[in-house]
Amino acid sequence: MAYKIIVSPRVQKEIENAIDYYALYSVDAPLNFITALKEAYATLETNPFYRIRYKNIRAVRIRKFPYLLYFIISDDNNTVRVLSCFHNKRNPNKRPGL
Repeated sequence: MAYKIIVSPRVQKEIENAIDYYALYSVDAPLNFITALKEAYATLETNPFYRIRYKNIRAVRIRKFPYLLYFIISDDNNTVRVLSCFHNKRNPNKRPGL
């Protein structure tokens, strides 16, 4: 069963900030980040049942980059709602209020 990925505007802004940051230091890094992000989305579409991190919030790692996608699953309408794209090296106290 395929799940539909829903990305909030806040998550989109966090992703754009990461891409802009990588673009400052490398030509290839932004494209590699986008590719890894697409792979994470493809994984979530087929199997979003990762370990629960907090209450009903789960997380998947973006391969080769220090980011986690935090998300919730809605089995009623087969959707995965992405809540945050958080850099793992940041202060955990600054983690968005999920």
